[in-house]
Amino acid sequence: MPLYSLDPITDQRWQDFVTKHPDSSAFHRREWLKSLSDTYRYRPLVFTHSPPQSMLSDGIPFCEVKSWITGKRLVSLPFSDHSEPLLGDAEDGDEFASELAAKMQPMHVKYIELRSLCWQAPSSLFAPAQSFWIHKLDLCKSKEALFNNLHKSSLQRRIRKAERDNLEYERGSSANLIDEFCGLLLITRRRHHLLPQPKLWFENLAKNFKSDFQIRIARKDGKSIAAIVTLRHGNKIVYKYGCSDEQYHHLAGMPFLFWRLIEESNAEQATELDFGRTDMENEGLVRFKDQFGTVRSRLTYLRHPGVSEKNVSSIPTRFPVAGHIFSMLPESISWRLGGLLYRHMG
Repeated sequence: MPLYSLDPITDQRWQDFVTKHPDSSAFHRREWLKSLSDTYRYRPLVFTHSPPQSMLSDGIPFCEVKSWITGKRLVSLPFSDHSEPLLGDAEDGDEFASELAAKMQPMHVKYIELRSLCWQAPSSLFAPAQSFWIHKLDLCKSKEALFNNLHKSSLQRRIRKAERDNLEYERGSSANLIDEFCGLLLITRRRHHLLPQPKLWFENLAKNFKSDFQIRIARKDGKSIAAIVTLRHGNKIVYKYGCSDEQYHHLAGMPFLFWRLIEESNAEQATELDFGRTDMENEGLVRFKDQFGTVRSRLTYLRHPGVSEKNVSSIPTRFPVAGHIFSMLPESISWRLGGLLYRHMG
């Protein structure tokens, strides 16, 4: 069967298809793809077997990333934790993978990357590149059962203490909350010797996702101490970003926010909370997510041709001096440089 391409931002068929497909996520949505295009100037496209004007029966979204640093490539999808190919029930995934690989040469791309949780593309075409852990929490339980599943000393006691300490809480997507979140983000990224994502990225997510984009902020005596960002798609919630001020970690702002997220998602009839990907070597963060009663699974990115390469985001790991410099830059330069470099990372 021939493979067609469509523009998922302008072609309403894609949004309709994503809304109905059981394997779709917030990362498949037009809102995510438009935010990528508006912020980083990537070109989104979807490959499908469905001819123009017909209803879609399958589709795999990509962004064409052009970079003089990391090369031209097709990624499904940049800055997403995972992006499952949306195939038909009886569809031959191996055939789709072969057709994708054949697209590489005429498009003159360096490689194609797939970020699938479940799909096993043929090993002769796609090879493992990077692996992560994904944690998911089943929300189809009572509030009491969800709380009882939390680690008693590391989470339950700290959450109750945060409530007794009267931590302040706000949820929304206003410009003021974005500013507050970005202030904490800069503190956190400096602590990890990394550049912050551009503020425009979060502004575009808020603009495009509207109420499905949420920031949750914890404060003590008016001082912001922790924040998380989530996206909603149907009955699924994705935790995407988190940040905090280290000097206030003893106040348990992050456990407090995650519990509020779990409480509210459960009350709003969400069925699943995706805690996002975690680097396998980050044992502290893996343990933290395990303590919420999550189920952990392995996520492996696949590439054709099968060459594992490091991208720009690994610069501080490969060159510690660069990471140290990033942590010392003035605020205005950090934001500007982050905006320039993140579009090369994808």
